[in-house]
Amino acid sequence: MTVRDVVRRYLELAGHEVELVGDGEGALRRFAEREPDLVVLDLMLPGIDGLEVCRRLRSRSAVPVVMLTARGEEEDRIAGLSLGADDYVTKPFSPRELALRVTSVLRRSRVVPVRSSSVLVDGGLRIDVGARSAWLDGRELALTTREFDLLVFFVNNRGVAFDRAELLSRVWGWEFGDQSTVTVHVRRLREKVEADPARPERIVTVWGVGYRYGGGA
Repeated sequence: MTVRDVVRRYLELAGHEVELVGDGEGALRRFAEREPDLVVLDLMLPGIDGLEVCRRLRSRSAVPVVMLTARGEEEDRIAGLSLGADDYVTKPFSPRELALRVTSVLRRSRVVPVRSSSVLVDGGLRIDVGARSAWLDGRELALTTREFDLLVFFVNNRGVAFDRAELLSRVWGWEFGDQSTVTVHVRRLREKVEADPARPERIVTVWGVGYRYGGGA
């Protein structure tokens, strides 16, 4: 039994419908035919590599992406997260862990009923938590699942500084992991919610600590 078959088995046991595609071009073609709820993407693909597949997927969709990367390939992980991947698992990996990560990302990405109390506002930024959508100055923001969760967490905790380990625990639900994941997501989020990402006014750096949401009330 191949690794792909083992992964499919564990995902199906977790209640997911799974379709396997063996190369980058085939993945993009199948995605265009039928957009899935989530993509598990191996970065080491024949033909078009996983990073390019991720870039093309993200240019057309906010579908959650969980990457599979080789252990020690930190540059690939950071590149994938910079392109908009939501999560990653390093090889060799536990199929059970992958299934848990997939279930977690899917749970966070699914829409819940809209409630009037779930709308957050900060100047021109408006976040509808129930509908999992956000607008800045009337323009809807294209946020990944993790970016949205991180933004909501920041806005709900205005004025409080968090280090990267705390954010990794409270937003990602990881008690340990690569803290550069947080750094990359903060950078991407600033590119979307700041007038000048190089001089952020909403998500500010607290030197020696981490980050704080500094937006007005």
